[in-house]
Amino acid sequence: MKILYVASGIPLPGNLGGSTHAYEVARGLSRRGHEVHVVAVSREGHTNLQQLFVPAQQQLDNFTIYHIDIPKALSLLTTPAIIALARRITPDVIMERYYNFAGSGMIAARLSKTPTLLEVNALIIDPPSIRKRQIDDQLGGPMRRWATRQCRWADAIVTPLQTTIPISIDRQRIHETAWGADVERFMPRPARRPPDHQPTVVFVGSFRAWHGVALGVKAAILLLERGVNARFLFVGHGPEFAQVTKLAGGHPNIVFTGTQPYAAMPDILAHADIGIAPFDTYAHPALQAAGFFWSPLKIHEYMAAALPVITSDITPLNQIVRHGHEGLLVPEADVPALADAIAALLADPHRAQQLGAAGRERVVAQYSWQHHCAELEHIMQSIVRSA
Repeated sequence: MKILYVASGIPLPGNLGGSTHAYEVARGLSRRGHEVHVVAVSREGHTNLQQLFVPAQQQLDNFTIYHIDIPKALSLLTTPAIIALARRITPDVIMERYYNFAGSGMIAARLSKTPTLLEVNALIIDPPSIRKRQIDDQLGGPMRRWATRQCRWADAIVTPLQTTIPISIDRQRIHETAWGADVERFMPRPARRPPDHQPTVVFVGSFRAWHGVALGVKAAILLLERGVNARFLFVGHGPEFAQVTKLAGGHPNIVFTGTQPYAAMPDILAHADIGIAPFDTYAHPALQAAGFFWSPLKIHEYMAAALPVITSDITPLNQIVRHGHEGLLVPEADVPALADAIAALLADPHRAQQLGAAGRERVVAQYSWQHHCAELEHIMQSIVRSA
């Protein structure tokens, strides 16, 4: 198939979770023999209005990227460029990554009568407590109507959790599809550690409240105060960076690396012993309203690297990581429980390795990008045949 993938506002290549997702989907589909064309931005926050008329084109891993650098909130301005691109490429299917202010791919598909796949990775309609929703309500709901219209236009919708999609949309067109890890890129750590190896606990992700980075730092402080010999590595950046670095108090065993390139992540995880993902839905109203609709990229990559995982005991995380099978589950926002779980695995390296090996086996079987792209291919072939 010839596929046009519209990922407005997503830097590609890039280090964001969305960048990894878009890259792995494009790469995975191209490796399955499809001709893939991706619309993205070259870097976050960059503006080049000339690209609205002449997108910058480059090749990456056997797929084509068209950079149209415009602020994410103005994504609909790319509509004429996307329509022109679709006319030139004549894709068999157009897939668009949903965003509140996007939809150019859906418009182009409707005009060209091309089958469409809408990729949804967040709640389509925000809960009433969100400021954006309140403004939309005051304006009479144009954003909600536009979001729902895109869902109705789509021949199929892929999302980690179908509660992201308005209840008025036919559920038979919704496919729950998890994100994944590149199980060829992320590999188990060396079986033997050097004599001077210090046990390392790693957190990877956005430094936002609901990712639980502050919970991880607090658990690290508790353990270090108990005299536990371990290094705590926090990889990433975000709004809480200044807060959590201050909280750590400059302790030499708590290390912050800042944002790291995606290409560096396999090696970082290969030198770790435990991966933590203490997600906290109490800090995110949308997650409280719809359930945990994110597909946890960090957890899949920890598992691919054969790290035992410690995460929150909430659905669907407790279905990916089963307590005592691939890792340990702890109550949300419970710092002492998180610290105790880390201590238990540090004290029993053999058990930790067993859990990590089981996680690797599980992610290869069910949660790889290879598996994700095979599912996307099946869905696309189905809607193309039905067109």
